[in-house]
Amino acid sequence: MARLILARTGRLLAALTAAGLLIAGCSGSEVESAAEGIDNGLVGQQTAGEPRSGGTIAYAGYTAVSSLDPAARQDGGSTGGTEMAALYDLLLRYDQDSDQYVPQLADSMTGNEDGTVWTLTLREGATFSDGTPVDAAAVTWSINRYLEKKGTHTQVWLVSVEDMAVPNNSTVTFTLKQPWREFPALFTSGPGMIVAPSSTVGGDFAPVGAGPFVLEKFTSQEELVLRARADYWGGKPHLDSVRFPAIVNETTRLESVQSGNLQIAYLRNPENVRAAAEASLPGAVYTVNMGGTALINSREGRPGADERVRQALVAAFNPDLFNTRVQSGDGLASSDMFAPASRWHGDVSGSGYDLDKAIRLLEEAKADGYDGKITYVGTNDPETQRSALAIEAMLEGAGFDVEINYASSINDLIKVLYAQHDYDVSYAGFNVLDNAPFIRMYGNLHSASASNVLGYANPDMDELLAQLQTARDDDDKRRVLADIQTLVNETAPMAVSSPYRLFMPFADNVRGVQLSSDGILLFDKAWTTN
Repeated sequence: MARLILARTGRLLAALTAAGLLIAGCSGSEVESAAEGIDNGLVGQQTAGEPRSGGTIAYAGYTAVSSLDPAARQDGGSTGGTEMAALYDLLLRYDQDSDQYVPQLADSMTGNEDGTVWTLTLREGATFSDGTPVDAAAVTWSINRYLEKKGTHTQVWLVSVEDMAVPNNSTVTFTLKQPWREFPALFTSGPGMIVAPSSTVGGDFAPVGAGPFVLEKFTSQEELVLRARADYWGGKPHLDSVRFPAIVNETTRLESVQSGNLQIAYLRNPENVRAAAEASLPGAVYTVNMGGTALINSREGRPGADERVRQALVAAFNPDLFNTRVQSGDGLASSDMFAPASRWHGDVSGSGYDLDKAIRLLEEAKADGYDGKITYVGTNDPETQRSALAIEAMLEGAGFDVEINYASSINDLIKVLYAQHDYDVSYAGFNVLDNAPFIRMYGNLHSASASNVLGYANPDMDELLAQLQTARDDDDKRRVLADIQTLVNETAPMAVSSPYRLFMPFADNVRGVQLSSDGILLFDKAWTTN
């Protein structure tokens, strides 16, 4: 029975990550005041110098890893992606400076003119840590295993890929069901983390990969230690090892970098991001869209099944007040799905706060028999309680009768949201990436998506998402996203609070770390000055 429960939890976590959903409290925002003038990528002054061999980098991420299988857990930068990339590598890396997907473990990836056929060429001489070659058969085996185990991006893959073929030992071709110019983005995460066929020979999974490090020690939820691999295709890493300790408190993580006990920390609380910026710490920064989002359950039998109720909820949500009360004024309040800092920001704004509209629509719904009651679900900790109480005050100001239910843990909350759908309103983040918006837009808003926590089903949205995937260029994509914003304004599936900026400060002695997509850090070229 315990094994069945764990399997169900894993599928829920995978669905949550496919949607990009982070359960947010006071930490789900971009800190404009702290990060003013900072672009995505590496920031701060770090004189390169001659790489030094030896040493260890200790990185405390947002959550501690509980599994080393990239197909059985989240594979984003906040949820184990950095650790997985160190073990398995990535076929492709997203280069922040050039806005291009560039080869990492792969030698190249090219698409035909309309983006329907993609050819992956593998790097000559690359091997797994067991000595076997990283060839086309191994790559397709790893991807098929990922799909069979229903890894994070399985559903997007299945609706996109028609065929995967092996013309020779060093080549894999992918034929898509429709044009998709963002297809390489999938290979910067789970599908691109290549696991050796020998990893399952003994029955239990063993972390055999093609990455620059191999397993030395793993204590679930406590510490992961990886040691450098001498026969890595890119040459033995400069570092002797990388260490991933579990440090739950974010302020402690920041203080540990400043004291030298850690070399890198993952920060998303705006006050901590501001403190790191004011301390002029170097590091890696990336911004996500819809980082703060009030979820509305649209399923039959819930108040949100009535579009007027959803419209009232959205109109009652005040991003500026939420920023003040919950984010200490350090967030960027915006009801736009893609706020001004995004490359996809357009002329259509989010519907925004309108208390008179909220009151009027709620009164209309009550006149037809709705009792005005709303159940808000969050987790029982101080930060997320601040979010719950702020949203309660805003909704009650419009006339709703709000009851707050607190789940005892994040896993319990995931169960309530994803398995039981037993909520009316909650608060989280969709975390849509500028470099690949379709993936999480599909996960959160498509009628057939298992990651659609909203229960939102709209054929017009499904058609717009299809157009977003097949968009010919940036202007075409921007037009479709404007149409999606218009439809969201009309149908009110959720209320957007803000984007947010995530910061991973480095200690002064860190060099050579690379930032890929979704906050995944790469350590194959990293080194320390002492």
